[in-house]
Amino acid sequence: MNRAIENRFAECRQKGEGALVVYITAGDPSLDALPDLLETLQSAGADLIEVGIPFSDPLADGPTIQAATQRALERGTTLPAVLERVAGCQSRIHIPMIIFTYFNPVQRYGLTRFAHDARQAGFSGCLMTDLPPDEADEWLQAAQAEDLSPIFLLAPTSTEARIDLVAQRGLGFVYCVSRTGVTGARHETPPDAKALVERVRPKTNLPIAVGFGISTPEQARQVCSFADGAVVGSQLVALLHEYKDQGNGLKKAHDYILSMKDATKGMEPSSKSL
Repeated sequence: MNRAIENRFAECRQKGEGALVVYITAGDPSLDALPDLLETLQSAGADLIEVGIPFSDPLADGPTIQAATQRALERGTTLPAVLERVAGCQSRIHIPMIIFTYFNPVQRYGLTRFAHDARQAGFSGCLMTDLPPDEADEWLQAAQAEDLSPIFLLAPTSTEARIDLVAQRGLGFVYCVSRTGVTGARHETPPDAKALVERVRPKTNLPIAVGFGISTPEQARQVCSFADGAVVGSQLVALLHEYKDQGNGLKKAHDYILSMKDATKGMEPSSKSL
């Protein structure tokens, strides 16, 4: 069984660190820049990378990622092109990659074909933001056949039954949304995040990461004090866009992720072993 994602979280835990999960939108600032961007994030200390597939209706995403998605689509970025580009650089990337998408592009591509091609490209897991676990039978069968870890979301509003189902059907890690709503940088860590992690922790041996609104080192530090990892996305996407024409976007990304990773260090081990 593919345990690359769980193993990465365990390695961080052994070092007294929270895992830093980093999201980028493929095709923004450009698809040609994707291999160098992946390598930059890896060198800066990212533990896992989520590669977002541009989609015309990214309902779970806030304005920053929506704008990045639109820019990527306008440049002609497609799912097959992203898979091809990632496959071409997988020998350079030694941390787990997760393909982040919505169900519609995968359904059009074909679930079985998608699972196979994503795994061959070097992805260890997949998160489809709008596919609930109780409607995922066909996808789970395809993912299992290719040893691709299916990752599901939980929110502060999730019922105990939904938490049980995600614990039963998910692999890799459990993605806890820090608040109801869409992605986007925030100034404070919502109090609901810790309460959600405390509800999920007794139900699963999988690592738990918290995302949506994590943008500062202090927020990453707070999250990693009660969860196994923090997910950062919107702030990085904004930086890459802001500095793309100045020739120092990769350096800005590197320095930002380095500061975020440093904030995850020196953590007490969580109460549940991985």
